[in-house]
Amino acid sequence: MEKRIELEKRGKNPADIKELNLDNSRSSSIVGLTDEFTNLETLSLINVGLVSLKGFPKLPNLKKLELSDNRICNGLNLLETSPKLTHLNLSGNKIKDLATLEPLKNFKYLKNLDLFNNEATTVENYREKVFKMIPSLKYLDGYDEAEGEADSDGEEEVNGNEDDSAGDSSSEEEEDLDESVGLGAVYSENLDDLSDEGDYEAEEEEDEEDGIEEEEDEDATEEDAQSPESSSPDVARGKKRKLEEGDEN
Repeated sequence: MEKRIELEKRGKNPADIKELNLDNSRSSSIVGLTDEFTNLETLSLINVGLVSLKGFPKLPNLKKLELSDNRICNGLNLLETSPKLTHLNLSGNKIKDLATLEPLKNFKYLKNLDLFNNEATTVENYREKVFKMIPSLKYLDGYDEAEGEADSDGEEEVNGNEDDSAGDSSSEEEEDLDESVGLGAVYSENLDDLSDEGDYEAEEEEDEEDGIEEEEDEDATEEDAQSPESSSPDVARGKKRKLEEGDEN
């Protein structure tokens, strides 16, 4: 356990550490954990092999203590050096009777206690007796006195707010999508109208140009017909002969 503590410290001053995880460090008692961890708030000692809490240090700011899956059967009075304790997990230990829990009634801030998979949970009226023994207790084995499930320290509310915000976000995205689709349709219709108008105007311009060309052709034909220069020499000679013959007669 001592080597594990040094590793978890990572060169920091013990007084600067607020959370310490010593799970699976394998030790039958508390070794290497000293009173220097004055600001420690969370300590986890899961599956260490603890038989007792002998050597447990004075941790005045400790709030959450994980001791599940050990072999602890008594000695909970040694935790009284951590008066601010609010969460205590003793599930999977060797606590056989409710008398072992007596020291916990002195904890004014203890709200959450887990004794699951201890022999003491088989005692008649176990839940009722534990709640009566520890006045500050709000949740026992994950449920309140009325069998209501624990709210996981407000995590449900946080998740609920996140869900709502996510819902709002998705609604806003849908609205934006609808607006973009609507605008797209309008733009498309306008483009179609403009396209039709352009085709129509282009056809009118072509018709006008064709009409102008036809008029120019007709005018040119009339000018050619009226112009003396456009008449052939043979036609002119024919007219002259007729005039001469008329004079002779």
